[in-house]
Parts: sequence; C-alpha cells; structure tokens
Amino acid sequence: MAKILVIPSIDIQDGKTVRVVQGISDLGCIEYANDPVDMAMIWRAENAKCIHVVDFNAAHEHTHTNFEIIRKICESVVIPIELGGGIRTFDDAKEAFDLGVARVVIGSMAFENPREFIKILDEFTPNKVVAAIDVINDEVITRGRQQRTHLRAIQYAKFLNSCGAKRIVVTDVSTNGMMTGPNIELSKQIAEAAETKVTHSGGIGSFEDLIKLQHTASEYVDSVIIGRALYENKFPCQKIWRVAEAGIFN
Repeated sequence: MAKILVIPSIDIQDGKTVRVVQGISDLGCIEYANDPVDMAMIWRAENAKCIHVVDFNAAHEHTHTNFEIIRKICESVVIPIELGGGIRTFDDAKEAFDLGVARVVIGSMAFENPREFIKILDEFTPNKVVAAIDVINDEVITRGRQQRTHLRAIQYAKFLNSCGAKRIVVTDVSTNGMMTGPNIELSKQIAEAAETKVTHSGGIGSFEDLIKLQHTASEYVDSVIIGRALYENKFPCQKIWRVAEAGIFN
C-alpha cells in the first residue's frame, strides 16, 4: 500500500494565518496566533515535506498584500511551497515563481482562460503547475468558490487532463475546514476518470479519517492537504511535537 503524503496548509489573509470556513471568506474565518512564516517553520520542524499556501487577498482582490510574507516563507524553509490564490494570468504565475514557490495551483483561470493555462503548463511544466477543482454537489465552482459553472467534476477533470494537467487538487467545498470527514469517493472518481494524480483536500478531522483515506484511496490519491485539524491538534502525535517545540519560535 502506497503511503499518502500529508501536506499542511497555511491560509493567509491580511498577513495573518487564518482558516476560512469552506474556503469562502463571507462565511467567516478563524484567526490563528502564529505568524505565517513561523507557522511554516513549525510544519517543517514537524517533518512536513511540502507546504500548501493559499493567498486569500490575491484570490479575492488580486492584490500583492501577502507577497513579502510568501517570499519569506520560501526563504525560511528548505521544502517545496505550493501556492494557490489569485493566479489569473501567465504573469501572475511568473511572479509566484519569482517569489520562490516550487509549484502553483490554478483554479478559476483554467476554466475561464484555458489557452493561458496551457501556456503556463508549457512554459513551467506540469510538475510545477497544478490544476484545482472545487466542487459543490458534483458541480465545479470558481471565483473564490462563489460562481457556478454547470460542469460536472469528472467532465471538467477530463478536460484539464486534455490540456496537459498531470495533477489535480480536489476539494469538496462542503467538507472543507469542517472536520466532518473527507469525500474520498469524489477524489477517487476524478483520479480514475481523468487518469491524473490527485491531491485530496477537505474534511480530514482525525487520525481515523487519514487512515481511511490511506486504506481506501492510496491507489488513486497520493497526497492530502490538511489545515484546521492540524492547527487544532486533532492528531495524537502532535502533543509530543508541541512539547518539543515549546519556545523555539518565541
């Protein structure tokens, strides 16, 4: 059985580490105490092999408010940083890579401007460019999870594969940040139908959820993004980590 890579998530809004309910800022957000750069160093100290960063200001306002923080994250840890949020053009992707990120995650733009998406794939390669599918009731949604597309997730995943995408981050929005259990079947169906690697996102709330994903989907899903459950210490081993880290970043 293949092991699934756990990728901690750092969501940034107005320079702070937050957790946005279902990834939709209008539904409210939880603010965590840690500076995003310190948080990246904590995840690295806890043996993370990759960190998923979401820039909510860029996603909703297309601003560079958090760029210096993202640059510092990339400079502070020696593991790959993947960045999502607000990448709408080729130049946006180039700017992200110039910050030092190893991989960009592209959502709305792939749907709205597939030619630009293909251009980015061709320039930077599918290893560095990941597609994202956000889903509500099997329908793909875009623009900060607020705009309907009337496309089924599997149909859209096949289209992304035809564009050249080799990895898709799959999020069932209804489970995202809720810690109510993952929609494993959605990730499996997309991976199988589109013949792509899949990173699962959303719903992991406990060690049991992680084990279930490992046992039922590791043939299809090779990695999982976890946010709130890690921040709220839902995994037994974190008690050991926290004691070991006490005072390191103060």
